[in-house]
Amino acid sequence: MQEHIVQVKTVEKITHDVLRIIITQPENYCFTPGQATNVSINKAGWRDEKRPFMFTCLPNMGYLEFTIKTYPAHKGVTNELLQLKKDDELILNDVFGAITYKGEGIFIAGGAGITPFISIFRYLHSKNEIGNNKLIFANKTSADIINREEFKKLLGTNFINILSDEKVQGYANGQISKEFINTYYHGANTKFYLCGPPLMMDAVMIQLVNLNINKKSIIKESF
Repeated sequence: MQEHIVQVKTVEKITHDVLRIIITQPENYCFTPGQATNVSINKAGWRDEKRPFMFTCLPNMGYLEFTIKTYPAHKGVTNELLQLKKDDELILNDVFGAITYKGEGIFIAGGAGITPFISIFRYLHSKNEIGNNKLIFANKTSADIINREEFKKLLGTNFINILSDEKVQGYANGQISKEFINTYYHGANTKFYLCGPPLMMDAVMIQLVNLNINKKSIIKESF
């Protein structure tokens, strides 16, 4: 497995607990929108602490971008990422990932599970192929919504938010139910793309089974 040492170009907070990190792109380092790599911090005590993060930029930008939810209380890698500065170094490994775009459908994300879809939707926009794709984004509160304004511009009314812990005008409230999915499901050929915490994905899979969705139409990635 090859390792690539890269430099941090910028670090910024885009929500109360999410970082956008832009780094240099190694020569001939390629990925498909929706894929990820294992990342570690190039300093003593952290080089072997690898964590999987999704690329959220387009493949041909000349740099790489990660959008990372941080957990300061855990005192782990994401907390250490909060200390990153320009010109600090990260270590990248080989590219992997199960989610790639296979046709128009309904994307269902929970929290940081939105990250593979950021790159996919940016790619579709660059090709003028957004079409009638829909995004259902589940979060605890409205403050947790990652890239809200960008998704509004890309998808318009096909950007659907549901909040579990907060009632806000214009947003659905509760959990993703069979009835909720069925509101946006139109056609047996629809693909479903899932990414989120395991418990949320298990719950959504039950709803899709209840809707008689063919498992071959479901593309998923856990984190």
